Amino acid sequence: MPNELKVLISQEEISKAIDRIAAEIRRDYKNEDPLMIGILKGSFIFMSDLIRKIDIPLEIDFVGLSSYGSGTESSGKIKVSSRLSRPVKDRHIIVVEDIIDTGLTTQHFIEHLKKEKAASIRLCALTEKPSRRKTETKIDYLGFTVPDKFIVGYGIDMDEKYRYLPDICYLE
Repeated sequence: MPNELKVLISQEEISKAIDRIAAEIRRDYKNEDPLMIGILKGSFIFMSDLIRKIDIPLEIDFVGLSSYGSGTESSGKIKVSSRLSRPVKDRHIIVVEDIIDTGLTTQHFIEHLKKEKAASIRLCALTEKPSRRKTETKIDYLGFTVPDKFIVGYGIDMDEKYRYLPDICYLE
């Protein structure tokens, strides 16, 4: 691991949080067939570990959304790099995010799902950084609240780097 990175959340802590979140989702959707939508690229590792622990019938899809580009500050402009391939009308949706920072990207996508007439929408996030929030964003399933540091690892990147780290780290 590069010297400037410090572990914030270990892979063991992440695994325990995923077990807890999976149990909550199993409880809430035991009689449903939800559509789980991962927001790319950061959610892919979290979502793949999560769906293996949920152990109920569900479908998955992905959408590519970003407001960062190559910087460490959100631009506030939402860029769509890939669209959903499954219809959401009348479906129970679980949106999966790696981090809720300003909340702008997530709120934009949730508003889109509402316009498409999803039956219900719940938000699942590995991490949240409430100190940077710019919108009211209700998180239904949350792994961790993190301090106002730039985090990387476990799918979360900085300019496409560090996604491979098994822990969530912060840049010194």
